[in-house]
Amino acid sequence: MSDKNSSSARYFKRWTESDISVELITGVILFSILIALILFRGYFQTHDPYVGDLMERFSPMGQNGHLLGTDNLGRDLWSRLLEGMMWSISAASMATLIAFVMGAFVGLLAAQYGGWIRTILNQVVDMALAFPNLIIAIIVVAVIGRGFWPLTLTLGLVSWPIFARVIYAESLSLLERDYVIASHTFGAGTWSILSGHILPGLRPTLSVMLAFHFADMLVAESALSFLGLGAPLGVPTWGNLLQQSRDFLFVAPWLMAVPAAGIIYAVFTANLIGDGFSALARRRGRRIDI
Repeated sequence: MSDKNSSSARYFKRWTESDISVELITGVILFSILIALILFRGYFQTHDPYVGDLMERFSPMGQNGHLLGTDNLGRDLWSRLLEGMMWSISAASMATLIAFVMGAFVGLLAAQYGGWIRTILNQVVDMALAFPNLIIAIIVVAVIGRGFWPLTLTLGLVSWPIFARVIYAESLSLLERDYVIASHTFGAGTWSILSGHILPGLRPTLSVMLAFHFADMLVAESALSFLGLGAPLGVPTWGNLLQQSRDFLFVAPWLMAVPAAGIIYAVFTANLIGDGFSALARRRGRRIDI
């Protein structure tokens, strides 16, 4: 028994002294649960999310086999939450990816080549950052219409300057490192330096940024859907569920509490992962300012 306790103590000591933080592990576990619910939602849904029974409208949580109750049309709220989760998480992920790709391209281009290219790109980024992102997104979506791709493209296109600014500043710092200068001296090409030195050096910062930006995009997507400018009305996204629950707040408060809890869970999970990556970078001697 003493040997088992001592081995457990040694394992716990190695784990607590490792670089991986509790926040990161917890965030990854919680996010894995979220992904599992999305991928296998058909197995977890207890009812058809689009079909209701008017005889069971406003059923409270746990009644008649409805885990989270039903809405004003008798549709199962748990099944609708899972169905909307796929739309909301996918939209936030795609918007984050679009913003990252555009921002990384512009930031690396400006840092690597300098001169008039850097001047023009910096001016473009400054002008883009001067306008409120959510206001621009509302205007653009109102003009081009609703839908998954209009929404994700809009959110990505209005938020890429954040990535561009941070990647540009970090890349400039990395390009001044001795090992990068030495690579230039020995004839290393641009792509070799980017792939071998710059991108690995940007990994800690980008890990934190992607996690936090995903949370921002999820909130933005839910806000636009709540305002009637995001997903089509028939899609049970979390923002649409919030919007549809306004008229029944005092009759069935769980209609608003359930999608709100889903948004809070996803945002909290993303922030945990971001905090975990930030703590990981600090333990390895890196400072991240976003």
